Amino acid sequence: MEDFVELLQKHDELKIIQTPLDIYLEIPHLAYLEVKKPNGGKALLFTHPIDKKNNRTFNIPVLMNIFGSYSRLELIIDQPIQNIPDHLEKLIHFSPPKNWRGIFTQLRDFFALRHTLPKQIKKTPPSQEIIHIKESINLFDLPILTTWEKDGGAFITMGQVYTQSLDGKKRNLGMYRLQVYDKNHLGLHWQIHKDSNHFFHEYKKNNIKMPVSIGIGGDPLYTWCGQAPLPYGIYELMLYGFIKSASPKVAKCITNPLCVPHDADIVIEGWVDPNEIRLEGPFGDHTGFYTPIEPYPVLEVSAITHKKSPIYLATVVGKPPLEDKYMGYLTERVFLPLSQTTAHGLLDYHMPENGVFHNLLLAKIAPQYPGHARQIMHNFWGVGQMSFLKHAIFVDEKAPPLQDYKNITEYILNHFSTQNILISEGICDALDHSSPQYALGGKLGIDVSDGDECAQRDFELYSDCELLHLIKSLMEEALILRQYFTQTKNPICILGVQKSKRSILQACDSLQKLQNSLRIVIFVDANKNDLANLYMLVWRIANNIDAKRDIAIYKDMIFVDATDKNEYDHYKRQWPLETDCSLEVIESLREKGLLQDITEGFMKRFHICESPQT
Repeated sequence: MEDFVELLQKHDELKIIQTPLDIYLEIPHLAYLEVKKPNGGKALLFTHPIDKKNNRTFNIPVLMNIFGSYSRLELIIDQPIQNIPDHLEKLIHFSPPKNWRGIFTQLRDFFALRHTLPKQIKKTPPSQEIIHIKESINLFDLPILTTWEKDGGAFITMGQVYTQSLDGKKRNLGMYRLQVYDKNHLGLHWQIHKDSNHFFHEYKKNNIKMPVSIGIGGDPLYTWCGQAPLPYGIYELMLYGFIKSASPKVAKCITNPLCVPHDADIVIEGWVDPNEIRLEGPFGDHTGFYTPIEPYPVLEVSAITHKKSPIYLATVVGKPPLEDKYMGYLTERVFLPLSQTTAHGLLDYHMPENGVFHNLLLAKIAPQYPGHARQIMHNFWGVGQMSFLKHAIFVDEKAPPLQDYKNITEYILNHFSTQNILISEGICDALDHSSPQYALGGKLGIDVSDGDECAQRDFELYSDCELLHLIKSLMEEALILRQYFTQTKNPICILGVQKSKRSILQACDSLQKLQNSLRIVIFVDANKNDLANLYMLVWRIANNIDAKRDIAIYKDMIFVDATDKNEYDHYKRQWPLETDCSLEVIESLREKGLLQDITEGFMKRFHICESPQT
């Protein structure tokens, strides 16, 4: 990490915070605000982390927000982002060379694949310059952060989790949160769909302890590789070699048989007893909501090793935008060529960060037959991590660029028809809170790829005040209203409501009388939403709906219930709280002179402390 810190300084991408700040909330809150600045702000190096509660200081600095901009991503991969998918596409679409020059070029490309194989070094690696075993093991010696007030404790948030199958033939690098229980035990939040969890069940079936090692720091690309959506059995660290054109160097751990990158700043080794399960959480996660307390495996730490001068790498998750905006973009670009091999006709896709990635996908295709878009939707919903996708909107090749949000939205609304909606069901992310059942819920597909605009219909457009007055006479729950894209053939009406003792979709039956003035109606809780803040509205809507339960269609009208759910919606799970910063901590940071460029408007735009009372 020291080399990367120097690189960040050289490119003016680093801000050094010398003010002593607490690992409890203060450091993560400042990083949370920094990444939301234009262009992702700067990486932050906290040189004096402290633990006020236990009156401790740390000599290990904390580094955050290293992935929080496109420019820093390119420093990490050491090349323009587009180079990687271009190289991958050349390998995928191999064609016989036409001359000697072509032969040598292709041989060079294929020979470079040798770098995907990790190389084990024999000498003592930098990651083992300092070794703690037995009684000297103490996780509390590391500046592990508590991000949110209601978190169950301190969590390692950028740990590279290395595991292997029972027979040792398959290896995995994942990135999972790790809760600190005490000085030598960690909770392992690997979800039911993850490769490490599949390995765990092999060990459990045979009643054998499972080795697990956690790398922190080293080359930042290791950390990105940990979240890469590779198929089961393909080792994510191989991506490092492909991208860097240099084999990742690994070293054997001291107390278990695993190998981790030799230059990791910190390594935590241990074993998991498959018969020991402990409650883990709650934790304010990347959805912007707390995930509940649930049982997960426990890692008993057998060694902690590190460099002589390690740097502790961490991230903060919560409401968008965050570092995952940029990490997810790199993942999108790198894996597009691979997705195209199984989704014929796919031209591009994009996952907006305020859709929390798995909640919303925009895709552009070249349709060649009826149902082509639906075919690719089902392809996505049935393959790997893309199967967590909840909502997909497909357009044709004539549509504007997918990241041109204003124009692509207008294009979609001018081509939208309730006849081209697909509602299905399948697995969803274990972190999803809106589904009626854990990890299983509705899927929504919208196909506007036929290229034909909607037929012109008689439409009586009202002002927001006039329309709200009409709706209030039909639906007592309605409180506030704002219309968007009224210049299109399918305007969107956002209706803020105060729920009563009935479901919103039952309450909205009477709105069918306004079919000449309503097309797409989305219901949100009036007390939690600023209807002028479209960015955060998209975040909440994408998070809060389950397509099978929360969508009703009447002729050309579609009603979407994006309110918090309760027993009147037949929702039997506990609806989660949002990740809100502590006002007390924000004021403390402001008093220290660290929030001079953070305005009240900034705080409201990203719902920093609490949902706006409208």
